[in-house]
This record gives sequence, C-alpha cells and structure tokens, in this order.
Amino acid sequence: MQRRAFMKGCIALGASSVILPQVSILEASEPKGKTRIFYVINRYNLKHENKNGLTKLWVPLPQETSYQKVSDFKFSSNATNAYVTDKNSYKARTLYAEWKNGGEKLLEVTYTITTNERNADLSKATASTKYPKDVAHYLKPTAHIPTSGKVKELALKITENSKTPLDKAKAIYAWVTENMYRDDAVIGCGVGDAGKAIEQNIMGGKCTDISSVFVALLRSVGVPAREIFGIRLGSSRYSKACGSSDEKGLAKITGGEHCRAEFYLDGAGWVPCDPADVAKVILTEKMTLNDPLVKGVREYFFGNWEMNWMGYNTARDFVLSPTPAQKPLNMFGYPYGEVKDEVLDYYAPAAFSYSFVSQEKL
Repeated sequence: MQRRAFMKGCIALGASSVILPQVSILEASEPKGKTRIFYVINRYNLKHENKNGLTKLWVPLPQETSYQKVSDFKFSSNATNAYVTDKNSYKARTLYAEWKNGGEKLLEVTYTITTNERNADLSKATASTKYPKDVAHYLKPTAHIPTSGKVKELALKITENSKTPLDKAKAIYAWVTENMYRDDAVIGCGVGDAGKAIEQNIMGGKCTDISSVFVALLRSVGVPAREIFGIRLGSSRYSKACGSSDEKGLAKITGGEHCRAEFYLDGAGWVPCDPADVAKVILTEKMTLNDPLVKGVREYFFGNWEMNWMGYNTARDFVLSPTPAQKPLNMFGYPYGEVKDEVLDYYAPAAFSYSFVSQEKL
C-alpha cells in the first residue's frame, strides 16, 4: 500500500502507519513551556556522476516526544520504492527511498512540528542511581563515546567533590563550557570522537564534538547521558548564533543541523543541556564567559532548551535499515545517500543535493 501511494506522488503518515517511541512517564510530566509551530519542507535531488547506479537515500525524521509533536507528515517522489522505518537499535525514525533507474531522483518531505520550550525541575532530582533499563542503555560506551581510560580519569578528577548525580552533571557542564571552544574550521557538526578529543587534548570543535565529550564524561561516572541530533528551525531570543529567521518567520535551515545533549536524574527525568551553543555564542558574539549575555546563556542551557530546534534521534555508532555500505554509521543528523555503494558527501548539501526551509507560524 505504501509503495502504490508513493508512486502516485504523495502519502500522509500518522501514528497508524508509523511505530513511534513511547514517551516515558517522567518525560510526559515535564511542564509545558512556550509553544512554537513550524512548517518544514525538505527537498532532495540526488546528483552523482553515475546516473544509472542503484541510488539509496536514508532521511532522518523528527522523533515524537512530549516537547515536540509531528503532524501533517507527507512525502512525494519519483522513487522506485520508499517507506518509513524505525528498524534499528535506537528506533530512529527513517524515510528510506531507492531509485533503480537513471534520470532525476527527487524527493520532497513536508510536515508541521509543534514544539514546547523545555524547563527541567531540578528540585525533583534524587541521589538514586537505580535507572530503568531503557535509561541505563545510555551508560554504555560506543566507538565514539568511551567511558574508560583517560575519559574516566578526567571525569573522576572533575567530579572529585561531587556527591550526587546532579552535582556531577553541574561540575562536568562547568568544565566543558570553560575548557572547550567552537572551531568553525571543523566540517559539519564535527565527528564527535570524545575519546580522541580527551586523549589528544583537542578542545576545539563543533556541536557534536562538544556534546560528545559532555556525554562521555557523564557516562563514565555513572550518569546516563546522550546526544540528540537535530536541526534549527527559527529565531532565537538569545543570539543569531542559536538560530535566525526573517521578519516573517521564514528560515533557510540547510546546514542548520545541531546536536544537543541530555542527562538523566532520578526524579527529574531527562534534563536538557546545550554546552555547544554556549561556545557558539562566545565565538559569534565575540565575548567571554564573563560577559552578561554568555553568563545568561550558560545558566539557561543547563536544564533548559529554547525550542527553535527539533530533534531527530539519539543514535550513535549504529546500523541503518536496510543495511547501507557505511556501517556502523557514526551518527544520523544528516541525510545519508549512496550510489552503487559509493557514499555521497552528506556534509555538502549543494553536491548531494538537498535544501531545507522552515516557516514559523507567527
């Protein structure tokens, strides 16, 4: 049924046709903040020297949570076959499409996303380190998120005076925002190799690099943590570094991919953080940690998210479905494509090619 409708050009997908992840009780109890509504259009026109090879495309789709809801989801294409799946170890929602013939390879994806500002209530946090099974998963190391060796040594040093998981998180957040900085020479969002960064003292990077170090340090001292890969949608009330749009709410968001982070506290649930945007504000605004704007942003981004952004998934070092040529995949914050098993450069939207826009309902 999916393929026939897709070949006609358009199909609307709702909860009845896509398996969505369950929202945890603690996440669902998070108080709702300011609501924002965005209409998103993603367009793909895959280009490659070999026009006749089997072309495959995997597109990350927004997750369904208590703080972001997806509606009016549609896609249209001239693909031979396409479907939505979450068959991977992280349940990352994915739109898969393939073209068996040459010629143009077109895909358009549209949806409305409603977001609510996240404001964690840290007063509810306890000192317990007994975590649900799905939360404890985010204590495990991955290829890019090691939790032993120099990573653990550094984390223990940072948290030597910390008694509770919240104390540890505060100490690690303070260390990361004091010691890491944004390096605009890094391609895309960065690789996010926390082990290499700490072992070789590479403190410059972009959002995935900074968030990955934050996550690795937390996991290594027993605090569940994870990155969430996503994309900016519109203007920020703090700085253009954190998102922008025109006066009518239109934002050209191609290249606006951004990785945030969360850590888990018993009683409080998943706590939002964004140490990487502290570094970006410092660089963009040409300020230091002592400037009032940076002080405010640094305080806000520990426990809060301004929701001019949406999250795709928390996947690291995993295998997409169907299995691609590149496996495991480091992260899934960008579209992934290949022609005859040759991987397209997802960091180069013009060459890939794809373009994204977002229109906020003002």
